[in-house]
Amino acid sequence: MRLVLVAEEAAGARAVRRLASGPHELVAVLSSDSPHAGPAREAKRLGIERWPAELVKTRQLARRLCSAEVDLLLNVHSLHVVHPEVLASPRLGSFNLHPGPLPDLPGLNAPSWAIFEGRRRHAVTLHRMTVEVDGGPIAYEAPVDVTDEDTGLTLSARCAVAGVQLIDRLLEDAVGAGVPCRPQGLGRGTFHGREAPFAGRLPWRLSSRRIVDLVRAADFRPFRSPWGHPSCRLEGTEVEVLRTHPAQGSPAAPPGTVGPEGIVAAGDGWVRVEQIRADGVAASPQEVLRPGACFDAVELEA
Repeated sequence: MRLVLVAEEAAGARAVRRLASGPHELVAVLSSDSPHAGPAREAKRLGIERWPAELVKTRQLARRLCSAEVDLLLNVHSLHVVHPEVLASPRLGSFNLHPGPLPDLPGLNAPSWAIFEGRRRHAVTLHRMTVEVDGGPIAYEAPVDVTDEDTGLTLSARCAVAGVQLIDRLLEDAVGAGVPCRPQGLGRGTFHGREAPFAGRLPWRLSSRRIVDLVRAADFRPFRSPWGHPSCRLEGTEVEVLRTHPAQGSPAAPPGTVGPEGIVAAGDGWVRVEQIRADGVAASPQEVLRPGACFDAVELEA
């Protein structure tokens, strides 16, 4: 088979390596050409032609795919909306790897939303692409557990590993019994765009568990977080919260009040703040979080 891959991020780079080492011909990789674009670097290293990622939005790519007699178009973590004529051009169809369960969790940053929402079970989904983003029939799904220690980065990485295995199944079935497809059905969840919960702010009125989940959902260190780190103001200082854990006790003080040794009152208990940045610079919580001080209030509209 002749394949074209549209890819970004670490998951896209993993897919480039896997497809290039398989029995099928990887005709081209569409990816951004920034210094941080892993798929573009992998394509160059392996001698695979790279096309601009933005081509997926044009009829020009549909003509290219037809001329190259492409059998399958695969999309792995690229955020460009694909032109309808491009979707229809490959002989066997176009498929998208979504790092979340469908129809329950469509849109961007699904692993982070899963952590923030306190989910214990997650999934990756490989589905046929249609004009409705993340709305096409499902071919395969693989479960992924969510642990209390997961961050946005670690859960996304496990989703990438599980997703590449689904691509293997797709390629096997495409040359064999055929690719299964079932409608997504009812119960489509909220479609999330690029926005972060609470516009990137940290409301201390949340429960301690929910605050900890929000902070780790945004944690992609050492890489840049798509949400940034939850932030709040303390006596004129902008504080980004990078790492937290629940702490014991029930504070009598209002949410956002700083207690001893870097703990802060939440809606139902204490949160231990372990790593922060103050006005953009790494700082010790004990030096910045003065006992008795109180963070500015943040509204609870996610």
